[in-house]
Formats: sequence, structure tokens, C-alpha cells
Amino acid sequence: MNNMSNERDAVVATVARPWSERLTTVWRRWLQAMLSTVILFGQFGCSDTHQQSTQEQGPAEGTIVVYVTNYPLKYFAERIGSEQVEVHFPAPPDEDPAYWMPGLDTISKFQQADLILLNGAGYERWVDAVSLPKSKLCHTSAEFASDYIALEDAGTHSHGPEGEHAHGGTAFTTWLDPSLAVKQAEAICASLSKLRPGQVDALRENFDSLKSDLETLDQELADIVAKASESDQPVLFSHPVYQYLERRYGLNARSVHWEPDEPPTDAMWAELEELLDEHPAKWMIWEGEPLDKISDKLAELGLVSIVYDPCASTPREGDYLAAQHKNLAALAKVYSELP
Repeated sequence: MNNMSNERDAVVATVARPWSERLTTVWRRWLQAMLSTVILFGQFGCSDTHQQSTQEQGPAEGTIVVYVTNYPLKYFAERIGSEQVEVHFPAPPDEDPAYWMPGLDTISKFQQADLILLNGAGYERWVDAVSLPKSKLCHTSAEFASDYIALEDAGTHSHGPEGEHAHGGTAFTTWLDPSLAVKQAEAICASLSKLRPGQVDALRENFDSLKSDLETLDQELADIVAKASESDQPVLFSHPVYQYLERRYGLNARSVHWEPDEPPTDAMWAELEELLDEHPAKWMIWEGEPLDKISDKLAELGLVSIVYDPCASTPREGDYLAAQHKNLAALAKVYSELP
């Protein structure tokens, strides 16, 4: 009888607990379940790592399955690998791949791929939280890690599906410097060559073609902004992601944290006016087309808006080079009036 009474009291006590406490218990159980699943995937990944360590060449036949973390890597891999590769870039088109967090199913697909291409420079923050087979990883920017741009005083802000984030640490849009993009492409070529030693010549030929296109892009950009260093013309960027472009071509640029589809607050407009006092730019360069009401108000301040797509996500039209040619045309407007 006493046992029955004790059990009843325990049940009553559980039901009588505050909702917040019960909710905490539910969250704790959910997190435990999630951690167990992640551990399971991690064990699977470690198993794959061991298997790959005994067979470094990967699949001897068939298509090489490649998973990538941004669009430039996808384009480079497809140009180099051609019919040898099947490249997957699973990040949703409406999310910034740098702040995207894949689900467990997608992580599993990364783990099962023959090759995983990472941009590096702190780009894929989610990678540190999961287990990926090291033998399958290619950090495409690792060779020039000493050339990474360190960021200072980068505040936290919120926008889009990825929510609040910061641009601190290291600048990671390395491919905006075409000379670095060539090195990333070369790392991809080397990784694919290890998986297909019998196709090295064909892969190298494809790489050389891509390298030529990137070097042409580099020269065209240099020609467009050749006068920039002479005039020191100030420009504004809507987002702090163009650091490698700025350094490569010696641009006199400053960045703000604005989104093309989110009207700035009064405080942001006031900060912009203060910035223009010390940095009297005539052009503001955006990642995407800003709202008309933003462009109109910028025009009142003497600022003309143009779009220079960093191309981290798949372009709505055309491919990587087509997007870069649009960028060239846009940038040419900025510097066409230089003496």
C-alpha cells in the first residue's frame, strides 16, 4: 500500500511541476537523442575514414561523387572533372552557404561522398561540429593560409534564414581574388587526380582551361581598376565580404552591414552619412539588387548602386564566368569616369 502511495505521489509531483521545468526536461531528452544520432554519424564517418586510409585512391571506376560547400567550388570541380564527376552543392539557394547548417541526412551524404571540397578560411563553420572522413577532405585554400585576411572589430548582426551571425575571425570569400581562385582550382585538380590517376592528363588539361579563364578575368579586373590606385577613388560595399577583391586591386573601400531586401534603420542611415563625411564615395556596391526605396534614398545622398555578385550561391542565370562578366560590366561603370 505504501508503495502504491509513493508511486501516486511521484506521478502527481511530475504533473504538478511548472511547465518551464517540464519543457526543459523535454529539450534535454531531445538534445540527448540528437547527440546520440550525431555520435552514430560520427562513428560512421570514422569507419569511412579507416576504410579510406586503406584505399587512398578511392573508387577505381565510375563517377566520382563530390560534395561541395559553395558554388565556386562546384563550378571549378565540374570544369576540371567534366564527365568524371557528379558534383552536389546542397545548400538552399536562399541561404548564405557560409552560415548554412546542413541537416543530419545531408551530413550523411557528405560523409559517403568520394571527395568533400571545403573552401576553408573559416568558411564552413558547421564542419567543426561534425565528423567527416579526413581522407576525403580537400581544404582548397589551405596552401595559401598565410595570405588569409584577418578581420577585426566585426560586429554581430542578423538577416535572412541564417539569423544572427558575425563576420569576425578570417575573411573567407577567397575566390574573389582570381589568383587565389586558381590555387583553389589547382587543389581540386590534385585531389581528383589522386582518385583518377589514369585521367591525370585530361584533368590537367581541363584545369589549364579553367586557369586561363580565371587569369583572363584577373587581367580584365586589373585593367578596369588600373586608375583606381592613382585617383584613390572611394567606394562603399554593402557587406564586409569583398576583402580579397579590395586587396587584389588596391581599392579604396569601406563596408557597412546592409541587406538589399531589408530597409535600413534610421540609425543605419545616420551612420552612413557620418561615414560619407570621411569617405565621400559616389558608388555603393551590393551583393544583390537593393530595394528601390533604398536606391532612391541613396541617390539623394549622391550614391549610385551597382551589384557585384560574390557568387557564393548558384546564379539565377548562367554560370560562374557569366556572373563574373556581369560583375566586370558593373565595376566598369564605377571607374569609367576616372581621369
